[in-house]
Amino acid sequence: MISIENLEKQLKNNKLDSMYLLYGEETYLLETCVKKIKHNFGEIVKGINYIEIDDTNMSELIQDIETPAFGFDKKLIIIKNLGLFKREVKKKGALFSEYRDLLDKYLKENKDIIKETVIIVFIEESVDKTKLFNTVEEFGAVICNFEYQKPVQIIARLKAICKAYNVNVEESTLKYLIECSLTGMQDLINEIRKQIEYVGSGGTITKESIDLLAIKQIDSVIFDLTDSLGKKNIKEARIILYNLIYAKEPIQKILITLYNHFKKIYIVKLATEQNRNITEVLNLKPNQVFLVNKYKAQSNFFNKDELKSILEELIKLDSNYKVGLIDLNIGLESILCRYCS
Repeated sequence: MISIENLEKQLKNNKLDSMYLLYGEETYLLETCVKKIKHNFGEIVKGINYIEIDDTNMSELIQDIETPAFGFDKKLIIIKNLGLFKREVKKKGALFSEYRDLLDKYLKENKDIIKETVIIVFIEESVDKTKLFNTVEEFGAVICNFEYQKPVQIIARLKAICKAYNVNVEESTLKYLIECSLTGMQDLINEIRKQIEYVGSGGTITKESIDLLAIKQIDSVIFDLTDSLGKKNIKEARIILYNLIYAKEPIQKILITLYNHFKKIYIVKLATEQNRNITEVLNLKPNQVFLVNKYKAQSNFFNKDELKSILEELIKLDSNYKVGLIDLNIGLESILCRYCS
């Protein structure tokens, strides 16, 4: 098993192995590494020295490995999201299981030929320690789990991009950008490039420039709304609600997101009392661990009865809206006003 950073380092040095197994949720970094593998491989001619395998042509994989890449030294074969490394394959049928066993046997018996003639890249959403996984591992494949990056890793990547363009930025400012976006690497990199274009070479990205240009995700805005509610600032809470509606966020989505947010705060309140691990209770991904402190801080604004009451009112509002008894905009504003009164 290799880390994402070490794999990127190898590919930067133009090193290519004969087999890769790349999997995980951080698809942007995974796809970036696949692009680097293709770049390092050199000239690509689809159907000759470059083959893509999916559900439609899975049975042709062994034949494609054995067919010479006429006019080229090697062939690059990318096998994407077949579920070959999952234990549960009943839904795929008996033929799939037989094919996987056949592939496993072929890889074991033809290791030397494969290393000489092809570069194989398996791409999966997730993997289990199956027989095929063990075979690929014994083969000497480069195996990399593309987990979501932790905030400190994301900050390092964003800072490196800024440095490359001679743009200054503090780590606290990048942390603020992450908190505003609450999304994956692709969106964050798009946002940081937007900031770089705005401030220019030699400039400095600030919290103010982020507020001016960054697209705040609704979950991030709901944090702001909850802060205003917790501080009993009804004017600010209403402005944030109006801005969401003005930004054409569906009112039903605002209601659901608000309900889920307060539900998490309620869970955090209970978990804190019981000394439970909040990251585990909320099932937060590595790139979301910074949310623990935000949820804990907001839970201090409310007692359990208040949180329970707000959740019940949001459920009642949803029910009354569905039978035509109330307008969602009016209902949401009423709940905010009642709590702040």
